[in-house]
Amino acid sequence: MSLLPKSVIITDDTMREGLQIESASIPVEAKLRLLDALGETGARIISIGSFAHPKWTPSMACIDEIAERFVPKPGVTYTAAVFNKRGFDRADAYYPKIDVRSRGKHFGTHVELCDSFARRNYNRTQAQQIAAMDATIRAAKAEGAERASIGIGNPFGSNFEGPFTHRQRMDLLALMVGKWEAVGIPVTRVSFLEAMGWNMPHLVRETMMAIKDRWPSITDFHMHLHNQRGASLTSYYEALHLGAREFDTSIGGMGGCPYCGNGRTAGHVPTEDFVDLCHEMGIETGYNLDKLIEAVAIAEEVVGHTLWGHVSKSGPRPRGERLYPIDMPFVETLEEAAHFRLGAGAYEGRMSPWRDDDALLRG
Repeated sequence: MSLLPKSVIITDDTMREGLQIESASIPVEAKLRLLDALGETGARIISIGSFAHPKWTPSMACIDEIAERFVPKPGVTYTAAVFNKRGFDRADAYYPKIDVRSRGKHFGTHVELCDSFARRNYNRTQAQQIAAMDATIRAAKAEGAERASIGIGNPFGSNFEGPFTHRQRMDLLALMVGKWEAVGIPVTRVSFLEAMGWNMPHLVRETMMAIKDRWPSITDFHMHLHNQRGASLTSYYEALHLGAREFDTSIGGMGGCPYCGNGRTAGHVPTEDFVDLCHEMGIETGYNLDKLIEAVAIAEEVVGHTLWGHVSKSGPRPRGERLYPIDMPFVETLEEAAHFRLGAGAYEGRMSPWRDDDALLRG
């Protein structure tokens, strides 16, 4: 039975996930131009970057300047990634322009299934992450938390440790759920946070169905799946059919992870491709697909290379007045294919394969 939602919440992670792996030499002015374009797409939540130490994320060395200078768009919640108290304090200095306080309203814990990745990315072991849960849960209890969220990192496999089994996933989830339930706080949300591209649609389905069967209190799912091996959009499709409503994406598939061994190839689900999928399935996103495509064009100028989305290159399915002219000339290059947004001048001068009825009669 399909549990397709009527609408989804798509967090735009272009400025954080997308730019973290790009050149640190990209000018602030260019980044501000991109952030401004993202604000025009209909995005409801935009991460402006991460307040991380520039030693580990050089491209975020300018995050304070961006936070200071960008002009918020009405109706958009701007947030940022923070990884410790110092990062939180830096970001919170820009409140309410940047809202990281709402993170505190969603009490949660996160543990990596891959100990190797925990060490590489967080400089902590999996055991240390598990041990740290107790203090987080005590604090949540003291603040009157009524529900909790858990995040499982790299649940499907590891470039350093190989594939993980269904039992390994469920055992770690059970440990986390159990710690919250022990103090009387039900877990209602699970995040899948994957950097190494081991997701497959059938694994996503198997895991989500098992979670739903075992813990009926868990009704909300959040997906952040990297796209090294091209399976993440289909994994998102499966998650949609099981009722998932929260997804992270980056325009053009921008993104990557310096700690997983794949760098920029890790990529992300292209926002425009996922939005197009949702719209064709009748799911509301709040995004304007044409504005998204224009933002991708700006992003390609900013980063200086072609990005990896598909809809940004081919355009949405043409309907009504946007159908292609039947006498259109040959179209071969990416530049010519952009006629859907640039107009007929994109293919001007190309030979047409079309022969009209008069020509056929004369022939």
